[in-house]
Formats: sequence, C-alpha cells, structure tokens
Amino acid sequence: MILDSATVANASTLRAIGWMVLSTVLFSTMHASIRQVSAGVHPFEIAFFRNLFGVLVVAPWLVPHLTATLRTARFRLHLARAATNTVAMLMFFTALTIAPLTTVTALAFTAPLFATAVAALFLHEPVGLRRGAAILVGFVGAIVVLRPGFEAFSFGGALSLVAALIWGSALVMIRMLGRTESSVTTTAYMSLLMTPMSFVPALFVWTWPGWSDLAWLLAIGLAGNAAQLCMAQSLKEADTAIVMPFDFLKLLWVAILGYWWFAEIPSPFTWLGGAIISASAVYIAWRERQLAKHRATPGPRTSIEKPL
Repeated sequence: MILDSATVANASTLRAIGWMVLSTVLFSTMHASIRQVSAGVHPFEIAFFRNLFGVLVVAPWLVPHLTATLRTARFRLHLARAATNTVAMLMFFTALTIAPLTTVTALAFTAPLFATAVAALFLHEPVGLRRGAAILVGFVGAIVVLRPGFEAFSFGGALSLVAALIWGSALVMIRMLGRTESSVTTTAYMSLLMTPMSFVPALFVWTWPGWSDLAWLLAIGLAGNAAQLCMAQSLKEADTAIVMPFDFLKLLWVAILGYWWFAEIPSPFTWLGGAIISASAVYIAWRERQLAKHRATPGPRTSIEKPL
C-alpha cells in the first residue's frame, strides 16, 4: 500500500500531538508528585533526586560515547545554563509545595514570554510590534492569575513568576548553544552539571528519605525525563504552532490531580489568566517560526521580513 504525502504528514501530525499530550500528563504527574512527597522531603532535596535519577536514566545512552558527547568549546555557557536552570528548578519546586498547583502551572507558561524579552534586551534580537504586543498580553494574563490588590500576596505565585523569568533566561542560553552544539551534548551537560549543583543546597536541608519517599522521588525523575523526551519528539515531528496549544492541557491535568489529591479548587481567574498566557506564548512561537521560514527562503527581502 502506497501512502501519499498528505496522509504521511497527517499521521506525523497526529503522532506529534499524541506525544505532546503524553508529555503534559507526565509533567502534571511530576508536579503533583512533588507536592505529595514534599510532606517529608524538602523541595531542594527533591530537585537533587530529580536530577540524580535523571542522570541514571540517560546514562546508558551517554556512557558509550561520553568523550565525543562532552567535546565542546562552550563549556562556560553550558555551566551558566546549568546554574540558571538549577536556580529556576529550586524556586519552581518550592513554589509547587506552597501554592496551588494550577497557579504555579499557569504562571510557568510565561517562560517563553520572558525568553523573548530577555533575548531582545540582552542579545538585541529584534522584536516587532506583534510579538511585543503578545508579550504584554501574556503578562496581563499573569496579573489576572495573581490579581494583586484583590488577593492576599502569594509568595508561591511570586516565586513561580520569578522561576519562569530565570527559566526564560535559560531558554535563551539553550537557543545560543543550539547554534553549535548537538542536542545530545546539551542534554548531557545539563544532567551532569545540575546534579552536583542541586546537591549543594540540598545538603543544608538534608533528611534521609524513607523507602516510600524514594519511590516517589524515582517516579519524579522518571516522569520528568520521559516528559522531556515526549516533548522533544513532538516538536521533531510537527511545527511548534501545531503542538504547543496542547501544552495548555497541563493546566487541566493538574486541576484534576490537585482536586483529587489535595482538594484544591482552582479559581476561574487562574483558568482565564492561564489561557491568556498560553495563547500569547503560542502566538510568539508561531510568529518566530514564520519569520524563520521566510528568512530561509531565497529571494529578495520584502516587508514581511520585518520582525513583527
């Protein structure tokens, strides 16, 4: 049986959507598991075990070609990316233990918005009217979630937003590394550097986890790595603009898990703000993809090439 190109493309798109949906389930499960195990384990220690078990998962693929994988001329940038990522993870994991799961998840959608803003401010990447407006709309969504002046100050919500800012900076570094480094090298350095980096703060709050806690920590590490792999495969098989809208499902899953495990009922403002933030992030991803395609097309430059 011979399949035409349209059929193959549709099948690839459906697989990509399936991978993205699965990644949202795994990420949401990891977030709820962090809240669950935090009753007996500090979030800094949870972050360390998340990274440790993550290394163990990818080790079989890294060890056979470790020397070639770690060959790089940009170790300092790998180091900066890992340090930035570690700080963001520590803050995000802490936020998950003290704020409603839906609030933390909704505010995490602002990371791509911060990444675009950071790239514009510090790398002088052009951001035109359309993407600039999308960033502002996204931050309006964050205000809707937090509702300062109407709700009591939420340290967990503020911590989530700062974590998203730092993670956005890490995304910019990942983009810079992607110009010269393979994804395998970038992943290897992330795993190998973040484990000892997260171990240092964990030492100050260390308590030996019991067997039950260790099982939860292992599940967190496995779910986190599996979620990242599913997302990477999804983005490999289809355009960002097609699959990223399904990332919003994380808010649905954590709402279900939050209600089931912790009797949390999300505010309507969390849903509204999360939808605004997610829509803004999706639009920015779609616009950047369109501009990248146009820049790659040979021919005379036209007005559409402006970074709008």
